[in-house]
Amino acid sequence: MLAASLALVAGLVLLVGGGEFLVRGAVALAEKAGLSQLLIGLTIVAFGTSAPELVASIEAVRSNAPAIAWGNIIGSNLANSLLILGLAAVIFPLAVERKPLWRDAGLALAVTAMLYLGALANLIGTVAGIAALMLLAAYIVFAYFSERASGAAQKEARAAASDGEENAKTTPLWRSVLYLIGGLAGIGFGGEWLISGAVDIATYFGLSQTTIGLTIVAIGTSLPEAVTTIIAAMKKASAVALGNILGSNLFNLLLIGGVTALAAPNSMPAELISFGLPYLLAITVIMLFFAVTHYRVGRREGGVLLALFVVQLVFSVHSA
Repeated sequence: MLAASLALVAGLVLLVGGGEFLVRGAVALAEKAGLSQLLIGLTIVAFGTSAPELVASIEAVRSNAPAIAWGNIIGSNLANSLLILGLAAVIFPLAVERKPLWRDAGLALAVTAMLYLGALANLIGTVAGIAALMLLAAYIVFAYFSERASGAAQKEARAAASDGEENAKTTPLWRSVLYLIGGLAGIGFGGEWLISGAVDIATYFGLSQTTIGLTIVAIGTSLPEAVTTIIAAMKKASAVALGNILGSNLFNLLLIGGVTALAAPNSMPAELISFGLPYLLAITVIMLFFAVTHYRVGRREGGVLLALFVVQLVFSVHSA
């Protein structure tokens, strides 16, 4: 049990640290190649903060534990929407931009609904996986050209950058490559240790793999999004804080869900069909309702989201 706990904690640390170094190295190399900040944010940074969830899910499927993979996807989106958005709103009320809201939150709602209906019909297989990856590619292209027309997003993105962070353009090439390699190695080993420890703990306590995925694995792999969003909220960069959550949710559903559907077709656990997915669908509607009400998510709404996260945790553990 001790070994499993240490493996889980070490895996989480390596995943989060590896994701951070992966983003640093990739952004530095991308800027040296002349890519725009906006394109980097929509692709490399978004992928980098989702890398822990992706690696953990792939490792779960490889370890014949697809329930952890799906629990991680649904649980990460719940953690993003309830825990992280709730904390960010409590720290500083978040103003909402209308155009990105309907584009990103609207698509997240539609994809969540399609995933739920597909799971009910047992259609989350190879075709659905390919469709999800194609939709993600289309979304990135559309979002890029949509945001390119407005300089506001780029200004807020620069405002949300961490104090004292190295300027990517001045980072030596060797250090950028080292960051990239170290980040890849970190998330690789971290994912393996995390899933190994999670499976052992689930077995020891008699918990289902789905419950472990919905709670420990999901919260742990959401830490990069948590750090980015909370820093953005503290810097009063509302668009970045909310956009990071919505973007991460879409990457989780389309990228990680698509890969999981391809690697383990029709493996959606019954526990997620009966509770996790409908709860996520309801939370997505609530989050969208809060956002369109005066186009802000205030401290009161943040408190409600945090309370709903506690409800989810209690129900998940109680029903395990």
